[in-house]
This record gives sequence, C-alpha cells and structure tokens, in this order.
Amino acid sequence: MKKIMVVEDESIVRLDIVEMLKSANYDVVSAVSNGEKAIEATAERMPDLIIMDIKMPKLNGLKASKIISKKYDIPILILSAYSQSEFVNEAKQSNIVGYIVKPIAEAQLLPAVEIALSQSNRMNALKQEVTQSYKQIENRKLIERAKGLIMQRLSISEEAAYQRLRKLSMDNQIEIEKVAMKVIKQLES
Repeated sequence: MKKIMVVEDESIVRLDIVEMLKSANYDVVSAVSNGEKAIEATAERMPDLIIMDIKMPKLNGLKASKIISKKYDIPILILSAYSQSEFVNEAKQSNIVGYIVKPIAEAQLLPAVEIALSQSNRMNALKQEVTQSYKQIENRKLIERAKGLIMQRLSISEEAAYQRLRKLSMDNQIEIEKVAMKVIKQLES
C-alpha cells in the first residue's frame, strides 16, 4: 500500500482528500496544515507521494516542496485554487509531478495520484539505470587505464594485458575493476 501525505491548510478540504484516498486503499501516513509541518512529517514518515497545497500560512507549498526535494526524492502533487500561468510556471520544479486545481473531486484526484506514483516509479527506474551506466563507464575506464599501464610496462599487446587482468581477477576471486585499481596504484606509484 502506497504511503501518502496530505498538506492542506483548510481542514475540511484536508479531511475530504484523506477520506478519498483512504476509500481508494491508500495509506495516509500524515495530514498536516502547513509547509513547516510537511517538512517535519516527511522526515518522520517518508511517504511515497505528497499532495500539497500552494497557499498556506507560515511556509507555502512551493517553498516547502523545494526544501523537501533537496533532501528527499519524493514526488509532489500540487493543489491550488489558482490556475494562472504564474503559479503553474512556479510549480515547474523537480519532484513536482502534477498540478490539480480546486475544488477537488475524487474522479480528478485518484487518477492524478495513480499517474504521479507511476511516473515516480518510472523516474526512479531511469535514475537507477543512469547510475548503473555511469558506474559501468567508470569501471571500463579503470580497466582501460590498467591495461594501458600493463601494456606500457611489459611491452605486450592489449589482449595480453587484458588477459593478465582477467587472470588476476579469477585467481584472487575479486572483481576485475578492483584488480584494475590495484594495478593502477602499484604501477603509478
């Protein structure tokens, strides 16, 4: 069950949203009335999605969203009574995945929540792929650098240098990237 936090200063609207979400089998882990409380509750509850009003006392939803986005990778669905382009443009920041104009109906809220959660899952998968690709590239660079050092030191071919790295990796039962790092440290010092 996905955990959702609702941030809305109008208590009746907040309760309506909570009831809509609960009736759709979402786990509402927190329902707070301002941006400061949202930041605290996010740290404590780590929701999967935050539904946040823009206009609130103390700390508005956009400022709270910026603070939350810097610390946590949690998607935020913005609520607003305003559909003017200035509010929409201001809401175009990281982790804001949607914008709903009040008054909110269940037929409007639930699809927006589903899409926000789905897009968040896709973004997280893409971030993992990018991280993995970056790591593979860095590992490949290490291996190439170690091969170059071995080729230079022993005056052997690229294939022979790679075979030496591979044999060291298999003989010592450690990843070839770690062997490459050790070779680089030994041959460059």
